Amino acid sequence: MNLQQALDNPASFFATPADVAKSGELSRDQKIQILRRWEYDARLLEVAQEENMMGGTSSRLEEVLDALHTLGEEGSSGATNKQGGAPN
Repeated sequence: MNLQQALDNPASFFATPADVAKSGELSRDQKIQILRRWEYDARLLEVAQEENMMGGTSSRLEEVLDALHTLGEEGSSGATNKQGGAPN
């Protein structure tokens, strides 16, 4: 697996955020990096949906947050925007 490509587009490598958390190929830190990127993308998608810019595509934010939680991490907090800040 190409880690940089997985970071750039997690959904192209993993069917679900839970698959990232379960991966045996990645370290815990790599899983968190990938899930943080997925979280950022999901937050952007939610903003677009709220502004009626997307049709039919749902974000996977809840799934991403659940996967982060299984790794002992929380979602972005204390952010001043819906995107939750920049990805790690």
